[in-house]
Amino acid sequence: MAALLRIGPMSRRTVAAGCLLLVMATGGLAQASEAIVVGKPAPNFHAQTFTGQKVSLADYRGEVLIVNYWATWCGPCRKELPLLDSYLRAQSAHGMRVLAVTDENSLPLGQLKPLSKMVSFDMAWRFSGPYDHPHVFPTNYVIDRNGVVRYAEAGAFDLDTLNRVIVPLLNAPPPPAPAPHPAAQAAAQAAATGEPVSESLWSEPPKLR
Repeated sequence: MAALLRIGPMSRRTVAAGCLLLVMATGGLAQASEAIVVGKPAPNFHAQTFTGQKVSLADYRGEVLIVNYWATWCGPCRKELPLLDSYLRAQSAHGMRVLAVTDENSLPLGQLKPLSKMVSFDMAWRFSGPYDHPHVFPTNYVIDRNGVVRYAEAGAFDLDTLNRVIVPLLNAPPPPAPAPHPAAQAAAQAAATGEPVSESLWSEPPKLR
């Protein structure tokens, strides 16, 4: 585990500047997260990864997901991405996933692709949904196994915050699998036993008006 650095004393001017940045960050996050409420179901999204794969919120059902907004010009982002990578490698077996969404004003996709080969999580460059575009980088959202938003903050994760937020969610049991359709269940049973399936189990097609 990496040692945590201690921050030395700051001048009043530095503290005042930090407070101003905090206010700006809070306001930016409020605008970016208008449709996202901690404790409420996460809105759906659609994204395209650096490799061309299309993903949505449903692809992460039953897992703890971090949606991370980052930019190549963001200093804290360049420190946070390696932390997220090492943390995911330690926790992926327990159902953790990360989707890192790059800022549209970052480098061209051709220059970004090599980076995706260096990390263990999905990296996306096209992202649509009511999450909007954050004004502060990095910005992180955490969605639990049941699709509920549990964390929405501007600023980079550190190891202590990751443990505090992620570990309890990983310890929570996964949601029950959806019940199979009666017809599909009967078909699977029939395939195992060799018996024919009753046509009454299948739903009739909708009638056109």
